[in-house]
Amino acid sequence: MSKREEIEKRTEEYVQPILDDMGFELVDTEYVKEASDFYLRIYIDKPGGITIEDCVAVTEKMNEILDREDYIKDSYTFEVSSPGLLRPLKKDKDFNRMLNKSIEVHTYKSIDGNKDFVGTLISFDSEEVVIDTGQKEISFQRKDISMSRPYIEF
Repeated sequence: MSKREEIEKRTEEYVQPILDDMGFELVDTEYVKEASDFYLRIYIDKPGGITIEDCVAVTEKMNEILDREDYIKDSYTFEVSSPGLLRPLKKDKDFNRMLNKSIEVHTYKSIDGNKDFVGTLISFDSEEVVIDTGQKEISFQRKDISMSRPYIEF
């Protein structure tokens, strides 16, 4: 397990009881380096959406744990955020929520000269995602998807 994965896993173990008590869902955890700075981010959600006050409450509780446990040796910034309307589809529960709805899929490699696809999510499993573009069904290996999220036409 990489350092990043260990930090994300440990963070999830600490934050999950806090979120359970507050009735929030843990959407994602990420420990990333952007330019020369490290960020530990958690994305949370609840029915009706997350407010700034919700983020502050989780931040305050998590800061106590982060200070006490001190398991991250790098200097970093801790952030709590809502995933937003276009939250990425990463976990099975995300894909399940979007069944029979429009999603966009971006791939690492070109498929028939294209890396960007929009269609209705018709099925998925641990290995594959299938969408119907209206012209044809396209099957993607999950490992080949760089990003997928709900599709909203503006």
